[in-house]
Amino acid sequence: MDLYEYQGKELFKRVGIPVSEGRLATTPGEARQAAEVLGGPVVVKAQVLTGGRGKAGGIKLAANAHEAEERAKEILGLDIRGHVVRKLWIERASDIAKEYYLSLTFDRGAKQALYMFTTQGGVDIEQVAEESPDALVQLRVDPLEGFHPWQARRLVYGAGVADRSEQNQIAAIVGKLHDAFVRFDAMLCEINPLIVTPEGEVKALDSKFTVDDNALFRHPEVAEMRDLDAADPLEAYAREKHVTYVKLDGDVGVLGNGAGLTMSTVDVVTFAGGRPANFCDLGGGGDAQGVVDALSVITRDPQVKAIFFNIFGGITRCDEVARGILQALGEMSLDLPIVARLDGTNAEEGRTILAEAAPANLRVAPTMLEAAKLAVELAAAA
Repeated sequence: MDLYEYQGKELFKRVGIPVSEGRLATTPGEARQAAEVLGGPVVVKAQVLTGGRGKAGGIKLAANAHEAEERAKEILGLDIRGHVVRKLWIERASDIAKEYYLSLTFDRGAKQALYMFTTQGGVDIEQVAEESPDALVQLRVDPLEGFHPWQARRLVYGAGVADRSEQNQIAAIVGKLHDAFVRFDAMLCEINPLIVTPEGEVKALDSKFTVDDNALFRHPEVAEMRDLDAADPLEAYAREKHVTYVKLDGDVGVLGNGAGLTMSTVDVVTFAGGRPANFCDLGGGGDAQGVVDALSVITRDPQVKAIFFNIFGGITRCDEVARGILQALGEMSLDLPIVARLDGTNAEEGRTILAEAAPANLRVAPTMLEAAKLAVELAAAA
């Protein structure tokens, strides 16, 4: 679950990472009131769950409360990469002498937390990695050993931070960032930029904070931060149906049983020359109702022109999935072309059930690649 900047900063504050004072606003009037309370110049910042706010005009400086109200009028309702601005963070403006970058993320390959730090902050980390790879210091933390202060010093010295006061402040923030990462079961904690003021104070000027959805039951106070209005409507509906679903931008709807098989199905659709419309995992123990729920999610996407079922019967029995497909088609009056590939436990029974009772818009293919090619062809012809 991605958090807004102001929510991430709230979690930063809980572990002692210094941030600028600010107020939340949802109207121009509230922005004015917040600026009056904060006093002096403020920054009006769009709160959206995507990057590129500054380039899109979502971050603007205001010299006083009146200007804050005017800037709020300009930013509210702005569309930033498909996200409409409905919230603003009014923050006391900070003078900036230096900009650094600091993040802690989960390296799935190494199965360890990964620190990245550079003195070239304020730009995308991908740009730094491409143009100045030597300026980016990386360090992994073994979960069995935990974090140690020497790791913070290695990051700071490796990046070439010379000022002793900055070294100490950044090292302290590095340790506290690990505290936040572990305490809230985060997948990403990013500060860009981590600034140094002309007075020498180091603090987080921005926050990107992603929490593992599977750990939210341990953090009800964080789960309450989820903005349901900002979520993709299809993904929100899938969550209600307890369906594992990720929206993509293609026209071939994908449904598999098991995350690995479903990811392979997405890949094989691409290999066959098509574009997958989604990732939808029926799970290892799917039943007829699960198929109904998954289809109800997939078919809500107007981009879907054909549906590819890819089922391997291990825990899931193919005859049960076949009945689920037929039940769903009977309930939904679905006209989209459907291609099903069944293999594994009770695969012959499943194919027989479909062959005897399936409507004309459903076809069965013997292999995953043949099924993918057929689904791509049907989507292109629709």
